[in-house]
Amino acid sequence: MVLSRTASESDASVHSTFASRYVRASLPRFRMAENSIPKEAAYQIINDELMLDGNPRLNLASFVTTWMEPECDKLIMAAINKNYVDMDEYPVTTELQNRCVNMIAHLFNAPLGEEETAVGVGTVGSSEAIMLAGLAFKRKWQNKRRAEGKPFDKPNIVCWEKFARYFEVELKEVKLREGYYVMDPRKAVEMVDENTICVAAILGSTLNGEFEDVKLLNDLLVEKNKETGWDTPIHVDAASGGFIAPFLYPDLEWDFRLPLVKSINVSGHKYGLVYAGIGWVIWRNKEDLPDELIFHINYLGADQPTFTLNFSKGSSQVIAQYYQLIRLGFEGYQNVMENCRENATVLKEGLEKTGRFNIVSKDNGVPLVAFSLKDNSRHDEFEVSEYLRRFGWIVPAYTMPPDAQHITVLRVVVREDFSRTLAERLVMDIQKALHELDALPPKITAKVSVTTVEATPVNGGVVKKSVIETQREITTAWKKLVMARKTNGVC
Repeated sequence: MVLSRTASESDASVHSTFASRYVRASLPRFRMAENSIPKEAAYQIINDELMLDGNPRLNLASFVTTWMEPECDKLIMAAINKNYVDMDEYPVTTELQNRCVNMIAHLFNAPLGEEETAVGVGTVGSSEAIMLAGLAFKRKWQNKRRAEGKPFDKPNIVCWEKFARYFEVELKEVKLREGYYVMDPRKAVEMVDENTICVAAILGSTLNGEFEDVKLLNDLLVEKNKETGWDTPIHVDAASGGFIAPFLYPDLEWDFRLPLVKSINVSGHKYGLVYAGIGWVIWRNKEDLPDELIFHINYLGADQPTFTLNFSKGSSQVIAQYYQLIRLGFEGYQNVMENCRENATVLKEGLEKTGRFNIVSKDNGVPLVAFSLKDNSRHDEFEVSEYLRRFGWIVPAYTMPPDAQHITVLRVVVREDFSRTLAERLVMDIQKALHELDALPPKITAKVSVTTVEATPVNGGVVKKSVIETQREITTAWKKLVMARKTNGVC
C-alpha cells in the first residue's frame, strides 16, 4: 500500500531551468533515470523544488525544534555518518547517550541511589518511546497474570489509540467535552479494571497545551488499587511538557515523585531543543522493564543490549541532545522556557485586544496559544488559517476530538525561535486577514437542495429566486471580488 500521493499528474518529468546547463533531457518523475547526471544538476533540481516548501521558522503548527546554534550544527554534520547502533565501534557516542538518560532521569526525580544508573533509552521520537513503554507494561501485566494462573489474553489501556491499535490492546478512551479538553482523571480511573495494563496521562496536550492532572490521577488510582488489590500503574507522555515543567513549574508533582508513575517519555526534538529525530523513555527502575524485551547482539563486536523498534539510526541527534544539556544547563533551559512563555503571553494579549477571539489554551502548560473565533457565522477558523498562508505563516485550524468535535480552533506553538517581534507581527497579519475576510461575502453554509421550489411570480411579476440560485449568485460575486483583488496591485 502506498501512503504517499503525487502532487501533480500533469507531467511525468522533472524540469529545471538552471540544471539545463548540464542536462538537456527531462528526468522521469516516478522512475529511476537510465543515466547519471552531474552532481551540480542533481543539486539544482532538488534545490529548486525545495524552494516551494514552507519556511520552518514560520511553521507555527509544529512543536519540533527548527533552530540550533552553529556549533551544534557542526557536531551534527561531523557525526552524520555514524550509525548509533554500532556501540562497540562508537563507544563515546554510546556513553553520551547514557549520560543523557541519567541527566533526564534525575530531572524527572527518578529514585536513584548515589552509584545507581538510570534505566532508559534514546528513540527516534516520542511515538517510538510510547510504544516501548507500552510493550513493557503489556509484558509485565501478562507475566503477572500468567504467574497467578489468570487469563492474560485481553489487555486494555486507558488512552494511547496508536499503541492499542498496533499491539492488539483494547482501547479505553476518555471523551472530551466543551471547556475541558484533557483527560478527566476520575473518568479514567472508573474505566480501570483487572485487565488494564496502565493509564497514560499527557503532560502537555497537543490540542491546547494543558497539563493533565497526574497527581490527582495517581491519588485516585492508589485508592482504587487498595480497594481492589490491583497494581495498575501510570505512564506519563511528557513529549511536550517534559522539558517545560521542571523549569517553569518545579513544584508540580507529575513525575517519579508519584509512586505509580513507572515510566516517562519525552521528545528531545521538541522542547528538548534538538532537531527532529530524538526522543527518550525513562523507567522508574529495572524491575519495570522486563528482561525478555531486551535483545543482545554481538555481530557488531562486543555484547550489545538493545531495546528499540528500529535498529540502525543516526548518532547526530543523540550528540546534539548532549550538547544542549551541557551547553544550557538548568539555568539555560529555564531562561529559554520563560522566554517562550512570555512571548506566548504577548501573542495571547494581542489576540484578546482584537476582540475577535476566545482563548482556549491555559496560562499554565506548554507555551502555545489556541484560540477560536467568537463569531464564525460568516467566516471560520479554516479560512483564517488559509489567509495567513498568504503572509507566510503556517497556523493550523482543526476540530477537537469527540465529544467536542463541534469546537474549531487555531493554534500557535511558541518555540525558542519565535520572538516577541514575530508574535507582534503575527497579530498584525491576523488582523489583516480578518479585515480581508470581512470584505468578502459570507461562506455558504446552507445545504443545497436539488428539489427546490420552482420560481413563482409574486408582487406584480417579480420572480422569487430559489435557494440554489441565490447561492450561485453569491459564489459568482465572491469569485469576481477575488479576481479583482488578484489583479489589483503587485503580485
